[in-house]
Amino acid sequence: MGKPLDSIFFVGPMGAGKTTIGKLLAKKLGRKFIDSDWYIQECTGADIPWIFEKEGEEGFRQRETSALDELTKLPNLVLATGGGAVMRKQNRKMLQERGLVVYLNASVDVQVERTRKDKNRPLLKNPSPRQVLHRLYTHRHPYYQQLADVEVITGHTYPKQMVAEIIEALYKLGYEFDIQDNATT
Repeated sequence: MGKPLDSIFFVGPMGAGKTTIGKLLAKKLGRKFIDSDWYIQECTGADIPWIFEKEGEEGFRQRETSALDELTKLPNLVLATGGGAVMRKQNRKMLQERGLVVYLNASVDVQVERTRKDKNRPLLKNPSPRQVLHRLYTHRHPYYQQLADVEVITGHTYPKQMVAEIIEALYKLGYEFDIQDNATT
């Protein structure tokens, strides 16, 4: 008899695929999916760039911590967190204590490719997004790894294959869960 699988929280840099992979995994497991950034936007009625502009990064991070406190208490959830969520000790504690953490590890090259046309990334409104992504990755990577129950390298395969890798890793960790037959991988 395996151990029950509670909520799953995705961490990793911007452009790693947390939302894409999270949605697919949630469907496969028959669970609800929430992206914390979308949740913050829904609750505030404002998009992330506007929040950054009006309240600064610190204001956004306060909203993020409040959202994570609510969301990580929900049962059987698949949650995609923002790339910087791991920078607050309080957030790391919530993620680690309230569910299983999956780190989607994307190289800086993968991040650059996936974010280059995205206008909703305030931290990349900079003349050198590659440098910003490199600096953020270098600073945040140890936190992602410290939190991770499962780490998956992104950018080398299709999303459905990554979901299969995560499911395999969960089985190896001894978790027991149902797979939705109508959800293909």
